[in-house]
Amino acid sequence: MSDTESATAPRVEPVAAPAPAPAGRWRTPKPYLWTAFAVLLLALPFYLDRSWLQAGLFAMAAAIAAIGLNLLTGATGQLSMGHAFFLAVGAYSYCILAADSEGIGSERSLTGFGLPGWLAVLLAVGISGIAGGLFSPIAGRLRGAYLGIATLALIFIGQHVLFNARDLTGGFNGRTVPPLSLFGVDFDDSQTVVMNVPFESTEKLWYVALAALLLCALFARGILRGRPGRAMNAIRDHRIAAGVMGVPVARYRASVFVLSSMYAGLAGVLLALVFQRTVPEYFGMVLSLEFLAMIVIGGLGSVRGAVIGAAFVSLLPQLLTRYSDSLPLVTAPGTGVGGIAPGEAARYLYGAAVVAVVLFLPGGLSRLRLSPLRFGKPRKGSK
Repeated sequence: MSDTESATAPRVEPVAAPAPAPAGRWRTPKPYLWTAFAVLLLALPFYLDRSWLQAGLFAMAAAIAAIGLNLLTGATGQLSMGHAFFLAVGAYSYCILAADSEGIGSERSLTGFGLPGWLAVLLAVGISGIAGGLFSPIAGRLRGAYLGIATLALIFIGQHVLFNARDLTGGFNGRTVPPLSLFGVDFDDSQTVVMNVPFESTEKLWYVALAALLLCALFARGILRGRPGRAMNAIRDHRIAAGVMGVPVARYRASVFVLSSMYAGLAGVLLALVFQRTVPEYFGMVLSLEFLAMIVIGGLGSVRGAVIGAAFVSLLPQLLTRYSDSLPLVTAPGTGVGGIAPGEAARYLYGAAVVAVVLFLPGGLSRLRLSPLRFGKPRKGSK
């Protein structure tokens, strides 16, 4: 090639090889792994006994509520300690709307409207959102510990109403939860044989809870990945800067508080259907603290973290109860001799988990990275 040709020929730059993925990251699961996991979840009611299915239902209901709280606290930075109040609103609203006017069984003096189950669920979620909307002007203006103290007041107000409004709530003893009826299927204890497996209320509710959790997770994920999610993160990181950029801070805070309340209301309905009886003591401050522990352990601002944290906090007492005979320092429920009760031991453990996550894994369990195993292959640069 002549000097003239070499001067006019285009210069081809060498293409650098793509940088290897940094060690210690999760790889995106393959589609067939997600398919296998979905098939496993759908097949569990055919193989697990009722106690484990109930534990799974508790975890799914808690995951829905934790997703709503993570939108509020993790993504927007609003501390809420009154999440249990909105679960109670959803649970008791469903009972009142779905029960007959004369009550169920011996509960003849309780108020009920006798609405169809699916309509009662939708209205209960809407009422929870209305309750959050009534509080949203306060949520839109307060932040930090001030908002946490204000939402904590909801717990005391809710407990007072639940114990004293006996015509609506049944007082200290609570009230029976009417079974759900959806698309002609009654989610009660009447047996329906499917592939030689008797399906009762727990097995039927399993698929309803799975569908509800999937829809709630996808909706929350879409919000976080879109423009509202970016605005929420901007409010969390720097409220004044977000306002300067044109983000309506007060409106976003109020809207997220309403959405979080609706998530909690749906979770309350599912918990009521699983328990089959609402009791005021359950919807106390301890439950709100457990939800805060869920989102901290799983990961703030992450839908996956909310699900992981909810599964950890919800299933831990069940595991300790089931295997209390084999665990040291843990006694069987109700004995109180020679060890710690499973529920109390579970609180100690996930309390320690909160401290460990804050100190060593600020992103929560959802950000946990595992280094890939290298069998017999030295790393690059090593001798």
